[in-house]
Amino acid sequence: MTKPFCIVLLIALCGCATYQPKPLDERAVSQTLSSPNLASIRIKAEEIKHPLLKPRNIDFGVGISAQDAAVIAVITNPVLRAERDRKGLARAQLLQAGILPNPAFSYSLDVPTGGSDQGTVNAYGLGLDWDIKSLLSRSARVEAARAGAAQVDLGIAWEEWQAAESAKLSVYKIIMLEKQLSVAQTDGKELRKNLAAIEKAVGEGNMTIVDLDAVDAAVRRAHATVLDIRQKLEQERLALDRILGFPPSSNVQIKTGITSPGAKTKTLPSLRDIMKGLPGRRLDLLALRQGYLSQEARLRAAVRAQFPDISIGFSHARDTTNVITTGFSVSIGLPFFDRNQGKIAIEKASRRQLYDEYMNRVFQVRADAADILANIRAVEGRIDAANSAVRVLEKLVRTSYNGFLEGNIDVLSYYNEVDRLTSRRLDALKLEQDLADLYVALEIAAGEHIIGSGSQ
Repeated sequence: MTKPFCIVLLIALCGCATYQPKPLDERAVSQTLSSPNLASIRIKAEEIKHPLLKPRNIDFGVGISAQDAAVIAVITNPVLRAERDRKGLARAQLLQAGILPNPAFSYSLDVPTGGSDQGTVNAYGLGLDWDIKSLLSRSARVEAARAGAAQVDLGIAWEEWQAAESAKLSVYKIIMLEKQLSVAQTDGKELRKNLAAIEKAVGEGNMTIVDLDAVDAAVRRAHATVLDIRQKLEQERLALDRILGFPPSSNVQIKTGITSPGAKTKTLPSLRDIMKGLPGRRLDLLALRQGYLSQEARLRAAVRAQFPDISIGFSHARDTTNVITTGFSVSIGLPFFDRNQGKIAIEKASRRQLYDEYMNRVFQVRADAADILANIRAVEGRIDAANSAVRVLEKLVRTSYNGFLEGNIDVLSYYNEVDRLTSRRLDALKLEQDLADLYVALEIAAGEHIIGSGSQ
């Protein structure tokens, strides 16, 4: 009677998975973190599927736009690559939730070895038992796992959206810093020309050493400003490389002609417009909803699991007197102490926590959006004031320069006005950078595109 046992064992072994090694060595690191293939990125960018990002035709030869950088980040960012691995785990959990428990097969053999064994035969027994309690909660477990998988998908899409917005903001910062550098370099170049002229005038006795010191100090301040902006620009380029998943100092070319978000966005949405349809649009809120549905299903599964353990079995046996019997058995656990009340209480508390977390997230989004909108209006007003001040100072500098040539204004007063003009120009550009930060933050809060298309 060993044949049935061998057959069952063979069937069980045929369905087993096999082990495949995946070494974590220097070669694996080198291959994974090598420079991304630009041709592959272009293909993936044209085929990207995301709730908020549209396919892009990227031409690295002419440089990338802010929206190009957003799509590239989603494709190549190594952090997102690790996050997307959670999809495989969620799919595995869904698979596991739908798997039924295995039946238990038993086989026994009794051989008479002593006593009055005349006329006896070898006794054997066959049994098959199956725990059917898990059938009661299977549908709820599968529903919970399915909602959990959807939550993971939406959560990853939300992470991708934030990475895309970070890449977009990094491009805007680089553009603004390049403009600041251009202003500082132009002013420094003019100051160096004036320094040479002043040095010549001092040599001829037409100006004093005090005048020369004033100009020299202005040149040094301008040079320090250029160095500071260059450092910030280099840091931002490295930050863009990191977001895009490119090796450091990749020198990704930025497309020319990109304008600031404020220049592209003609109409600022109201808080009511942003909040309208927000729960069905913002990906993290949709993920929280799926998480809540998953928890609801887990609670139902816990309630159904309070029923007692039930297993059924079938048996076939022969005793030593050659009497053959066939029968079945039913086993029911008596729920005197454990009625799954602890698990039910835990799932109820978890559901309440998720409910409050969702409500708090909506509250925070509304508060953040209102704060960002107020700051945008304030910064736009400050930009208008700064640009007006620049225009006034430009006239004042021209007047001071003519007065300096005529000897009515000393050189120190003139260069003080030049410094003020340069500072106000840089301040206006820094405010535009702050405005870009706020517009990107508003897009993240609203969960949709707000910045106008323009040259992105």
